[in-house]
Amino acid sequence: MGTVLASWNDGVTRQAIVDFVAEVTKSGGDGFVPPSERIAVFDNDGTLWAEYPLYVQIYFVLSEVERLATADPALRDKPAFKALLDHDVKALQQLPKREIFEPAFAVHAGMTIEEFRATASGWLAAAKHPKYGRLFTSCIYQPQLELMDYLRGNGFKVFIVTGGGVEFVRVVAERLYGVPPEQVIGSSTRAKLELGPGSAQIRKLAELGSFDDHDEKAVNIALHIGRRPILAFGNSDGDLAMLRYTLAGPGKRLALVLHHDDGEREAAYDRRFLVSPLAETLDRADEYGIKVVSMQRDWGRVFA
Repeated sequence: MGTVLASWNDGVTRQAIVDFVAEVTKSGGDGFVPPSERIAVFDNDGTLWAEYPLYVQIYFVLSEVERLATADPALRDKPAFKALLDHDVKALQQLPKREIFEPAFAVHAGMTIEEFRATASGWLAAAKHPKYGRLFTSCIYQPQLELMDYLRGNGFKVFIVTGGGVEFVRVVAERLYGVPPEQVIGSSTRAKLELGPGSAQIRKLAELGSFDDHDEKAVNIALHIGRRPILAFGNSDGDLAMLRYTLAGPGKRLALVLHHDDGEREAAYDRRFLVSPLAETLDRADEYGIKVVSMQRDWGRVFA
């Protein structure tokens, strides 16, 4: 195999990926898929970079939330805002993903897209993960980088479909993963166009537009990509609709879910991680035709 998927351990999971790619790219074969239809979608948090004990974007918001609470003190009465203001990680872990992310999106209301990107880029350039002691941008998974490169080398177009804020992920997607901003789909706030003499700016509003999780992931794939993927990779029940949507199409397809079961090299969690549980997907993977990727068993290396 040479250096193909070098950080993936030999075994049934790695072989399933290699066999799938070989089948859909073999010209004249029964499973051949034209390059224009070779669409692969990856979740981001917990699939491409670390999400435990909290999402990277939530740590970003922790550094910004005081500004919003000062402007609107009533926000302090909302559980998610109170937990953010108190830097109460345990309280945040007990809240549903949507409830946590809504204040995350609201914090930067009033900024233009360019201002937000500059703020996020500056924070990401220096911020470190509290558990791993390395930059958040260094907490990306080497096996996934190899997999995305492998797919692109075989004619796939790779998209990120994330529950995180689309503009936040776009700040780093091309540099970290080789995924350009137009191939990132994510949650978003509403925005407005402001026209002036010689200027046109998009300004973020506090109102949530689309929360890209569960069923909404499949809906947004249809809306923004216009093709059903033939490969999907996630790590939680929030990705299940995307995985099942991928598998439900005709022909050869592959859906994978990453199980965080390596407490020594990264973290071990699944159904009890209430922010982003892996329960139904894990319990019914065989029934749905989803392949479970064990971080402990299938990855020879974790971080890039």
